[in-house]
Amino acid sequence: MNTNRKRSILGWYFRTSLLLRIFIGLVLGAAAGLVVGPGIAVVKPLGSLLVSLLKMIVMPVIFTSLVVGAASIKPSELGKIGIKILVYYLVTSALAVTLGLVAGNLLQPGQGLDLGEATEAAGKMAESPGLVDTLLAIVPRNPFGALSNGAVLPTILFALVFGLGVSKIRASSDERLRRSGDTVFRFFDGAAEVMYVIVRWVLEYAPVGVFALLAVVFGEQGARAFGSLGMVTFSYFAAVAVQIAGIYGLMLVAARLPYGAFFRGAREAMITAFVTRSSSGTLPVTMRNMTENLGVSRNVSAFTLPLGATVNMDGTALYMGVCVVFIANAIGLHLSLAQQLTVVLTAVLASIGTAGVPGAGAIMLLMVLHSIGLKLDAGTPAAAAYAMILGIDALLDMGRTVTNVTGDMVGTLLVAKSEGEVDLGVW
Repeated sequence: MNTNRKRSILGWYFRTSLLLRIFIGLVLGAAAGLVVGPGIAVVKPLGSLLVSLLKMIVMPVIFTSLVVGAASIKPSELGKIGIKILVYYLVTSALAVTLGLVAGNLLQPGQGLDLGEATEAAGKMAESPGLVDTLLAIVPRNPFGALSNGAVLPTILFALVFGLGVSKIRASSDERLRRSGDTVFRFFDGAAEVMYVIVRWVLEYAPVGVFALLAVVFGEQGARAFGSLGMVTFSYFAAVAVQIAGIYGLMLVAARLPYGAFFRGAREAMITAFVTRSSSGTLPVTMRNMTENLGVSRNVSAFTLPLGATVNMDGTALYMGVCVVFIANAIGLHLSLAQQLTVVLTAVLASIGTAGVPGAGAIMLLMVLHSIGLKLDAGTPAAAAYAMILGIDALLDMGRTVTNVTGDMVGTLLVAKSEGEVDLGVW
């Protein structure tokens, strides 16, 4: 009977939505921490295991997915439309992460949580490199050393350059080079898919890890931790509203396109993105809205929208900006200007290839924290703050996805208008 009961519990666990399980882990962890108090620290190793597993996968995911992303951009397709949309995606990603940092600095989520010691934070500040040193260090002297040491920016740069090299020889007229390029691409494509499977395995354990990490936080902090989670959620969605209604809206106005008409035509895709939390899953709806409601030629949308689903990460960039400030505040760390510029740079460079990774927001946040010298070692205050974000990630993911999809549609519309590929009569 006990065996059947265990099987029933395990069956329920693996059949239930991962997002629901993580949320349940958050609620149960918070409740256990409030009821038991500091004594709940006995479960800390379970949370430390989740942090270690995430750290194990972050660098392989970055490298393999970025190589595949860069290698998938065909030089022959990078005509005027390709260059315009790539510039748009990179610029809006930079604006989004900057907006996220501004929102975080203005609203200060995590302020007063005090998960860490001021002396520890000051030590991290002293170790943080300056902006010039950060820029020079982007070029790796030893790419394999950068990968093994967890140096994020050098790894990103080398992966992008390597991927573009693979793309170049895949398009070669020399049959030997073309076959070699295809072989290398298939290897990294397969390696990336393997890493996505491992990510899914790690995330299956996430509810248990979130329970343990949150139980420790609430056991030590009490009910005031709820206020911090509410504040980071408010800060993020405030930034999402400014990005969609403000930045995208200004771009539409500047291009002399009807502001209200765009959102009426795009609302089906935006609602679908918000509910499904999947840019790729929303893609058929997005493409239909662009052609039927907004009059964009398929010659443009068939290229820009699938590309955007892969490389445009405005919502994730916003998320990283707000959450980095939250984690820094929670552990008493003041982010320098150089560190915040590093966050912007990391987000923009990482925008090619990682959007399709399952759990992309959590993985990219971990990567950005590494880039500013903030290591999430097991049992540290930073790991506890990261777990708090992971617990509400499903809610924040709705905002991430609707921002990403809206950004894809605005960019497609702007490029199409510049190329005379929009039928404004449809509006």
